[in-house]
Amino acid sequence: MSHRSATPPTVGRPDVIAQAHARSVELGLRASETPDFHPLGRPALRELVDRNQSLYTHALPVMETLHAQIVDTQSMVLLTDSHGVILHSLGDSDFVEKANRVALCPGVSWAEADRGTNAIGTALVDAQPTVVHADEHFLHANRILTCSCAPIADPFGHTIGALDVSGDTRGFHKHTLALVRMSAQMIENHLFSNQFADAVRVHFHARAEFIGTLFEGLAAFGADGTFLSANRSALFQFGQPLAALQRQPFHALFGVAFANVLQRIARAPGENVVLTLPSGVRVVARGEYSAQRYVAPSMGETERTRSVASKGVRHVPHTADPAPLATLETLDTGDAQMSAILARVSKVRGRDIPILILGKTGTGKEWLARAIHHDSPRRAAPFVALNCASLPDTLIEAELFGYEDGAFTGAKKRGSVGKIVQADGGTLFLDEIGDMPLAQQVRLMRVLQERTVVPLGGTRAIPVDLRIVCATHRNLRAMIAEGTFREDLYYRINGFVVTLPALRERTDLAALVERMLELQREGDGLPRRVSTAVLERFMQCRWPGNLRQLANVLRTASIMAEGTDQIELDDLPEDFLHDCVDAAADAAAPSALEAVDDATGNEGSAQTPKPSRMDDWQAALIAQTLARLDGNVSAAARELGLARNTVYRYLRRGGVTH
Repeated sequence: MSHRSATPPTVGRPDVIAQAHARSVELGLRASETPDFHPLGRPALRELVDRNQSLYTHALPVMETLHAQIVDTQSMVLLTDSHGVILHSLGDSDFVEKANRVALCPGVSWAEADRGTNAIGTALVDAQPTVVHADEHFLHANRILTCSCAPIADPFGHTIGALDVSGDTRGFHKHTLALVRMSAQMIENHLFSNQFADAVRVHFHARAEFIGTLFEGLAAFGADGTFLSANRSALFQFGQPLAALQRQPFHALFGVAFANVLQRIARAPGENVVLTLPSGVRVVARGEYSAQRYVAPSMGETERTRSVASKGVRHVPHTADPAPLATLETLDTGDAQMSAILARVSKVRGRDIPILILGKTGTGKEWLARAIHHDSPRRAAPFVALNCASLPDTLIEAELFGYEDGAFTGAKKRGSVGKIVQADGGTLFLDEIGDMPLAQQVRLMRVLQERTVVPLGGTRAIPVDLRIVCATHRNLRAMIAEGTFREDLYYRINGFVVTLPALRERTDLAALVERMLELQREGDGLPRRVSTAVLERFMQCRWPGNLRQLANVLRTASIMAEGTDQIELDDLPEDFLHDCVDAAADAAAPSALEAVDDATGNEGSAQTPKPSRMDDWQAALIAQTLARLDGNVSAAARELGLARNTVYRYLRRGGVTH
């Protein structure tokens, strides 16, 4: 640096230092104490660097450039993780010894809890660039330092580390913080470009000469024009926070249709265009995308485009999802319980809060997970689902975490990336998480904590950015007490918990039937509604399989009723009618009467309700089955899918003995 200042910095936010000192006191630190530090050992430090590999890789060249700018100033450049642990340092040899005396070296934590008020720890707490000079440090031992630090955020706005310049107080320069801030922003831009290498990227600024520089705005969009993210400069120019931008379409942000921009890029790559921001400010912009992944739509074509290729393990192609489109809006079919649940879920849809969905089997947990993904900023990225109960213990690890070539006998050549890496940038849905083996729970916990995954047989940690949605029908708290589910994993996945009601508890059956028929219709010849008699029968069913059972019944009945206007009773599957039989029997038998009958052995009772036409049909079905099976109650119950007590109950009511 060509000029130095002997005067301390004018602290623009004295309240920041005061508040940081107050926190240090609350943490129990004493200003006069000699700091105790124990740096991480080499293996632990290597592991920490591996967990922060993306940050480390993109920061190193920037650190070298920054160090060249401050060389011979009795200072050093430091990179930390999100907790303030130093990952790497570059420094003047004449300052290294002094730095080591105050533990300014790799493997040491400079979080406020360990070092009190200091630029690294305080910048990470406040999420703001910070200068802490000389006596502004809480610990007396650190007052030989002047430090300038800026947090580093990932492409989605999460703080993942910090860049710091620390040096001798006599070498303070008022421009150091500006250099650090610019360098941190350069790292963020590198991370942004890497994350969205296969997205449509718009570079923009009010002045054309700033396009291609550190100060340009960068915004990334999915193949269908969905907003993905924006860098700091773009957020400043939009004048809106990231969360607000994630709900807006391309044309609302730039005043032009997404398809038109793709056409301009295809016709004249690198050409500047003039766009208009929501504020009315006109900016010069330049768009770009990977020619392998995007095809510009022709005139009159919709804005939807498709990915046609992949590039390496970080960008895994995913096929079109055959499942029907689910959104929070389409899932709201009038039931008050579901409406309340969906209203709560909508409040966290733009946040990366882990969601745990509870409910009986078939209540629509995956549909809700898909809706959460579709209505989130990640909807242009993959939705990857894995049912933890559907795979044997020996395969779930490879399926979830992936594996390298030759990791085990029978492994595919070139390995497999696994569900976690496939979901990078999107949503990973782990259904029946309660059935995950304990060993895999430990590995999953580490992935959620470190945001990296190491495939089986591999040594390199792959950074991943994903949202986790889990579901289960099990009581996880009871499993924790039994030692079959890890408590630390439970508190990692239950950031937001919802419980879905069983189908028989819902009041929107008619609307659900209509919606499912609409989604499942495969041709013009299939019926679009059910008869009144069918709907009445549906109302009498227990629906032990919940929404999944309803969907399957309607699918089969639709095929049986093909060519007609509506589904009739005769079109319903026979095994479904057994569930209706059981439900009607349970509903028709008061528990008090059952207790009397069971206790006295009565074969008839004056209190038995008068049989309805449905009861007659059900009794006749049971009687026919018993006759065919020579009165074998157990065999009849198995064939009808009923409990033996239900068959006996019908025998007693009909005056038939066995």
